[in-house]
Amino acid sequence: MRNLSMDALRAFVATADLGSVTAAADHLGRSQPAISLQLKKLEEHLGVEVFLRFNKQLSLSDAGAAIYEDTKTILTLNDQLLNQFAKPELAGQIKLGIPSEFATTLLPKIIGRFAQSYPQVTLEVLSDLSRNLLSEPQRAQYDLILGLHDKPSAKRKGLIKSDRLVWVGKKDYLNDRQDKLPLVLAQDGCLYRKRALKALDKIKQPWRIIHTNPDLSGIQAAISEGLGITVLAQSTIPDGLEAIERYGKSERLPDLGSIDISLVYERRAASQATSRLAGYIRSSLN
Repeated sequence: MRNLSMDALRAFVATADLGSVTAAADHLGRSQPAISLQLKKLEEHLGVEVFLRFNKQLSLSDAGAAIYEDTKTILTLNDQLLNQFAKPELAGQIKLGIPSEFATTLLPKIIGRFAQSYPQVTLEVLSDLSRNLLSEPQRAQYDLILGLHDKPSAKRKGLIKSDRLVWVGKKDYLNDRQDKLPLVLAQDGCLYRKRALKALDKIKQPWRIIHTNPDLSGIQAAISEGLGITVLAQSTIPDGLEAIERYGKSERLPDLGSIDISLVYERRAASQATSRLAGYIRSSLN
């Protein structure tokens, strides 16, 4: 019976997620030729091409798209099984910088699993705007940063995914006829706030900021009370709120485009615990 190589499957998923062999090699800490060899072995093993190659660009073939989700499931089960019996040898402290909306929606999903697997690792989490987290010298204070970037780029180092920005609020706002659109936003410097106001000004839609709050929980409470609407990355919409586009479209609410989400850390200098946490975060967002 033939068996598939976990390294080959991991190389396949990383290349598919990041869009290039170079980015996958950087993410996995391997050389570019090593990743290319793993992909070649996988294609030979399966007897099909998993990527289409054109002008140095890679895209999933029909066969690659067909096996993508199953491959991620295989890797997840493999990692979970190994972690279940692995000795909790990792120890130390990790200082994680993360935007507040991800601290609210993402961390609860991974902190329990990570702490259970590595009880000797202490995790210190600090929330702030991405602009502040990624600025010098504050950037050097963290072992790992989950950063948001205004201009999407497939070549971005540490890229996890691009995520759409969406308008979030109650269904009533589709039929709201106030002259000025009521907004609930984070403070000045927030990427979402900047994108929302720029998009509204572009279509000459009047607006007013009803409530400002740096924390997603506060924004969520204000929206639940009907104070206004906000903008969030699609993957961070908390339970109890919905993207307004689920109810229909409104010409008063322009398209907001996408942002990049990346993990920022020095891979060569990172501790094993930091690298392992980065893997947990990446898998949760993908």
